[in-house]
Amino acid sequence: MANPAQPPAPPGPSVEPRKVRAALLKKVCGDEEMFALGSSVARVVQMASSDDQGTHDLAYYVLSDAALTQRILRLSNTAQYRTASGTNVTTISRAISLLGFDNVKTTALAMLLVDALSNSAHAKAVMVELQAALCASLVGREMARHSFYQGAEEASIGALFKNLGPLLVASHEPDRYREINALLVGNAHTLAQAAQMILGCSYETLSEAVLAEWNIPDVLIRTLAPFPAGTLKVAANRGEWMRQVASFSIDVARLMARSSDPKSSNEARALLVRYGAALDLDNDAMAALFETVQGEMDTLLESMNMKPTPIVEDEPDALGGLPNVLLLATMGGGEAAPVGFHPSGKPLNARDLLLAGVQDVTQMRAAGKSKVNDVILAVLETLYTSMGFRFATVCLKDPRSGQYRARVAFGEAHAERQARFAFPLESSRDLFHLAMENDADLMIADAATPKIRDLLPAWHRQLLPDAKSFIVLPLVVGKLQLGLFYADRTELAPEGVPADETALIKALKGQVLVALAP
Repeated sequence: MANPAQPPAPPGPSVEPRKVRAALLKKVCGDEEMFALGSSVARVVQMASSDDQGTHDLAYYVLSDAALTQRILRLSNTAQYRTASGTNVTTISRAISLLGFDNVKTTALAMLLVDALSNSAHAKAVMVELQAALCASLVGREMARHSFYQGAEEASIGALFKNLGPLLVASHEPDRYREINALLVGNAHTLAQAAQMILGCSYETLSEAVLAEWNIPDVLIRTLAPFPAGTLKVAANRGEWMRQVASFSIDVARLMARSSDPKSSNEARALLVRYGAALDLDNDAMAALFETVQGEMDTLLESMNMKPTPIVEDEPDALGGLPNVLLLATMGGGEAAPVGFHPSGKPLNARDLLLAGVQDVTQMRAAGKSKVNDVILAVLETLYTSMGFRFATVCLKDPRSGQYRARVAFGEAHAERQARFAFPLESSRDLFHLAMENDADLMIADAATPKIRDLLPAWHRQLLPDAKSFIVLPLVVGKLQLGLFYADRTELAPEGVPADETALIKALKGQVLVALAP
């Protein structure tokens, strides 16, 4: 007996789901630019805030990207963060001190995503998802601010990554992205169901796979796992709390994108029912959260020259990628162009840059919150950027090893050179010991002159054979020799260091000496 006729199959996605998922993963993880993004993301995520090296690594990473440096500085100079004195923030070291390590770290991650996806031809959809990710990270940061868990700030990174799946699909598979959104119309399907039908997996599963390829720590990947429907209970541990915060953060971000008055909406009340008990939220706390996050979102978008993008269904994307972001990267956001450099690489406006750095360091110390290492790092950064050096380091006494050893460094091959920059504590007649014994600041325009060459120790000639001009700034308190600043260039510096610049450099060094004094 013949089987009865089967009812016609409902219309399905235009592409077989598992092939879509596999192709998307191959594209995202195999593409050269996306591989570079993954490496950069992993590097920033791994930077720890628990030691001074983490702050140095983050400062150097930001400084290595001119556009990122500009955006972080712009953020630190917005009305929300500007100091009472009104003095502009001009160094990344002070920006980290002012904004906080975790804030700068999460902002840097967000900006990496913006830059990597800014060439997308589907700018509007990408911008919607980017802004949802940015907003979610701000919600996560606010939740972390009120948490008793140690390392709670990681929740903001988990919240940022929570929207990675939609962001990557919008950028790399815009047709699939539109198909998923079409299934959401009329609430016929949940987002997880729609993504499963089109991609063969949920957005969270896609995000987890990509982050695993990028070698992101498991503790962050686990924050992406979705919760079943219903009211959540108080988390049993930090990992579960971070997962709750990530889920809550993206829900809040999507609500804020849809509603001009989210705190009075039915969706906000539903969020409070679902998350209120677990995250210790009530009506007042939710209202305050919406207000704070909106203010921080406005500030962040302003610092990046981005404008809020409303969610619009199925509108064709504007051509040309993300014009505001590209304008920022290529034209400096309307700021004055560089004024030029001497042949040595020293900026023509070195005096102005040094003055701004002195103001930064003075403000850091006046705030009373900066550690000695923060001050040293800010001074080193100012010297490195203001004077156009190729390599700059601070060398401090290490009695255990019987040496002066480089502690932090900026510039070309900085990690390798820092590791090898060391010399004995025992006094000798070389340039470095003579500078410390006489507490004399040395500014060498031509290192190849015979008298200077004869005073250079063998370790310096081996480590930095191409250093043609350099400075040495001893750190001496009383008669105690603590170490020195060193910075060099691979070109001669016949322009020298005029008196006004010399005074500013001495003022910078003076801030370090005051911080080091007992």
